[in-house]
Amino acid sequence: MEVQGAEQPDGEHNERKDTNKEEARRLRRLQVMMSMVMSVISQDPDMTLEEAAEMAANARRAALSMFPDKELAYDLIYRPRLQRLMNERFRLQ
Repeated sequence: MEVQGAEQPDGEHNERKDTNKEEARRLRRLQVMMSMVMSVISQDPDMTLEEAAEMAANARRAALSMFPDKELAYDLIYRPRLQRLMNERFRLQ
């Protein structure tokens, strides 16, 4: 008994590849952005706690505009990192 795979038209296959490439680009952009935000927060000697909190909030808004409906993923991945960084940087808690 032979199982036949579902054939896909080339257009659908190319569209899926383009979608995957675009998502990979957005993900890389998010990673670079978050790396830069964390670097600035940790290294700028003149940055206040309020400025760091505003920068973190802006980064969150930007991330969620790139990946709508991924708030839980952001809160699990980046929020703890930013919170830990700010706790260390500003000696909170």
